[in-house]
Amino acid sequence: MIIFGRLLTIDLRLSLVAVLFVGAVMPTMAFQSGQPTITRHESGISLAYQGMATAVDQELALDVITDRIIHVVARPLGSTVRPSASLVIVDSLHRTVGPWQLEETAEHVLLKTTALTAQVTKATGVVTFLDKQGQPLLAERQRDATTFAEAAYDGDAFYRVRQHFTVSDGEGLYGLGQHQNGVMNYRGRQVTLLQYNTMIGVPFLLSTNQYGILWHNYSITKAGDIRPLLPLSAFRLYSKEGQPGWLTATYRDKDHPGTVWASRPESDIAYLYLDDQSRFPDSVDLARSQVTYEGELESPYSGLHRLHFNYSGYVKVWIDGQLQEDRWRESWNAGSFEIPLDMQAGERHAIRLEWLPDGGQSYLGIQWQRPIPASDQALFSFDSEAGAGVDYYFVAGDDMDAVIGGYRHLTGRAPIMPRWAFGYWQSRERYKTQQELEEVAREFRRRRIPIDNLVQDWSYWPEHDWGSHTFDSARFPDPEGMIKRLHGQHFRLMISVWPKINEASSVYPHFRDNGWLYMRNIYDGRRDWIGKGYTSTFYDPFNAGARQGFWTLLDKQLYQKGVDAWWMDASEPDIHSNLNIDERKSVMQPAIGSSARYYNAFPLENARGIYEGQRHTDPENRVFILTRSFFAGQQRYAAAAWSGDISARWHDMKDQIAAGVNFSMSGTPYWTMDAGGFLVERRFHQPNADDLEAWRELNARWYQYGAFLPLFRAHGQFPYREPFHIAPDGHPAYSSMRYYIELRYRLLPYTYSLAGNTYLHHDTMLRGLAMDFPRDTRALDINDQFLFGPSLLVSPVTQPGATSRPLYLPQGAGWYDFYSGEYHRGGQMLEAAAPYERLPLFAKAGSMVPIGPAVQYTDEKPADEITLWVYGGADATFTLYEDEGTNYNYEQGKFSTITFTYYDSTKTLHIGSRKGTFEGMLARRKFHVVYVHPDAPQGVATTFRITKTATYTGKEERIILSK
Repeated sequence: MIIFGRLLTIDLRLSLVAVLFVGAVMPTMAFQSGQPTITRHESGISLAYQGMATAVDQELALDVITDRIIHVVARPLGSTVRPSASLVIVDSLHRTVGPWQLEETAEHVLLKTTALTAQVTKATGVVTFLDKQGQPLLAERQRDATTFAEAAYDGDAFYRVRQHFTVSDGEGLYGLGQHQNGVMNYRGRQVTLLQYNTMIGVPFLLSTNQYGILWHNYSITKAGDIRPLLPLSAFRLYSKEGQPGWLTATYRDKDHPGTVWASRPESDIAYLYLDDQSRFPDSVDLARSQVTYEGELESPYSGLHRLHFNYSGYVKVWIDGQLQEDRWRESWNAGSFEIPLDMQAGERHAIRLEWLPDGGQSYLGIQWQRPIPASDQALFSFDSEAGAGVDYYFVAGDDMDAVIGGYRHLTGRAPIMPRWAFGYWQSRERYKTQQELEEVAREFRRRRIPIDNLVQDWSYWPEHDWGSHTFDSARFPDPEGMIKRLHGQHFRLMISVWPKINEASSVYPHFRDNGWLYMRNIYDGRRDWIGKGYTSTFYDPFNAGARQGFWTLLDKQLYQKGVDAWWMDASEPDIHSNLNIDERKSVMQPAIGSSARYYNAFPLENARGIYEGQRHTDPENRVFILTRSFFAGQQRYAAAAWSGDISARWHDMKDQIAAGVNFSMSGTPYWTMDAGGFLVERRFHQPNADDLEAWRELNARWYQYGAFLPLFRAHGQFPYREPFHIAPDGHPAYSSMRYYIELRYRLLPYTYSLAGNTYLHHDTMLRGLAMDFPRDTRALDINDQFLFGPSLLVSPVTQPGATSRPLYLPQGAGWYDFYSGEYHRGGQMLEAAAPYERLPLFAKAGSMVPIGPAVQYTDEKPADEITLWVYGGADATFTLYEDEGTNYNYEQGKFSTITFTYYDSTKTLHIGSRKGTFEGMLARRKFHVVYVHPDAPQGVATTFRITKTATYTGKEERIILSK
């Protein structure tokens, strides 16, 4: 919970944990030779292990937060390493600890709440969590000599910390932020929790066994299968001629493939960062090259291997003559993918890799992971670079939404975004002048395409003055007037605000002299890519004065001019792209401590400064922040994330589905992407007829998908990204984009209610199938479908030329085609129609979808008439949430809810009495009820029949839908 919009950074429970480690506050429960010392405290227990043959020397503390949340900390006995500052856990957390019991048996100590038991094995210190029926949920693996490894960085002493957990058979594991490998279920996979363009690390794991782990650590962390990735040379390699020891690398002139510039053996392909570029052959112009790697791989292991690729440019990979991947990323921004490969020890597999670097600096790397040993197949682990010890929160719940609720209880509620944020956002890289931006606004209104938000991307400042956030007067002569005119046309303006400050910037001396900057990049003399190139660095958001100074600058230069929302780019921090990880840490010197310990928390503190600054300056106006990176707890700062600089290709569109859903299942509800993809192949700049149609189809499909995300936003490099620049009126791509923008606005009562319930009840808008169907094993790994709220199953089309696609209808519910109303049973694969202008969309039997009036912007008129679609076949409930839309009065209870309940056995709809009130609330409205059931299919694309119309004045009503 957020109190007065302000958060402190101190976790008050740290003082309790410190007490647990330094001595008893109540008499010890037991002490025997060869036994741990056990101490009971007001809200937990501690155990001290020393000199026991069965356990490492350690101090172990278990702290009851609620009846469903237990905090576990383990440190080496007598450690003098200072605890990490707590940035994630909110100080406004109120314990709801009911009665709890401490029991002891010969082998175990049991800490019991009404919902959960933490069982500590006396001999080892292993903690096992049991549900209220006594069934195991999760167990630690015993800590050993590898758990705490002493290390230091920049004068900061800490431990490299590792903890293994044993998970159950068939369990699905999700969350952990946003990752670009197309993986939905992370069981048996490796995940790097690292802030990097297109990657977001959030250390929260969500299980289908209805628990979560918040790994309370701020450093770069490996999760899952944490065994080190092996270099390519760990295989036995053979050249294309059969010589053992290497692959054959051939560098050709891409325009004259018969011209070979170099051919040489390469045993490792590891060109991952800037400092690797010098290892390419001196005789090669990489920008003009075509590179081929050929030969064979042989493994000493049998089983499932995973090949991990990092790449930029064009890459094709063949294994045993079969094309496995065909990918592209712009040269400066590497992507990643994985190829699973079953191998038998001693057997060779042919590999061929063709690479067009597509730039003077390009990146390519291959690593691999050997099969998981049988003894480790039930493990899920965390391995962090820096911390004071093992530190995590175990969160249990009756379902996965309740677990996420526990996570937000710890880290803060997600405020409701302003109502206008749920409309359509238009952006491009970039509007170069005031005139361009205003012309786009006028064209949207002229064409009557619904829209609420326009976005001004970077470089609106004078070239040298990056960091000043001052409009270049030559290109933006009247920014206040521009914003006022946009507001007059019912637009909001979001603007790009980087944490970057050029040495040549007008504000640099002020930030430097106050000690608010990371100075290493300045002294290293690295230049950016703008104009002649400028040295620059980032401000330090871990410094309270720097946060305040940064907000003061934004307030003066932008907020007071009328800017509505903040786009926080490069917030990893990406101080200089493509530096290796050690160099990235070296150019970041947080005031709070070492970068090794706090690296991943930069985006959290960066968002904090703007959120707290705006709420203090203007308490009535809701904050909206869009950020490229994100950390645990950042949802409390009104922050949404987008997936970074992805490419405008079908494979990247598909990868966004799992990326976004896992981000959402990390407890962080607001996510979006660049609909259309950010990076664009040059063939689309001046396309031939075929390429132009390919571009239009890609964008049409991407808009279809984007309409069902928490935030709907189009953005990207040239070509221009407005629907009317992508295709002309009458073209099926234009018709499709317009249809889904209009549908987005019709769905506003549904979408905004999801947002309200995300705040009130910790619901999740963007849902993996496992959230609603955790026992349907076929649903656990599906990475190209998702649920938008409780009612709609969305299946984007991710293949060019497709007019149908296979999809899975989860077991345990029936499903209605949203457009036609045709009914399908659950638990089956379906080849669903997917004509050019539509994506497959299904409504769940036993659900409701309120659809409002057609509008041009979100506050054009109130939803005084709502069509309520009721999908029979099971009981259903839906709560319509409404408030004032732009202020924080809802935090004081000024909102209303109307709960609809459908009883399938009696075919009765109950409209509950309205709860709550707010200024401007409709006193009277109409609900048009459309009843859909298998024998009476109706859809939004059919001539549907309104079953009943209720004139509603706030009093409950009952409606019989069918006799």
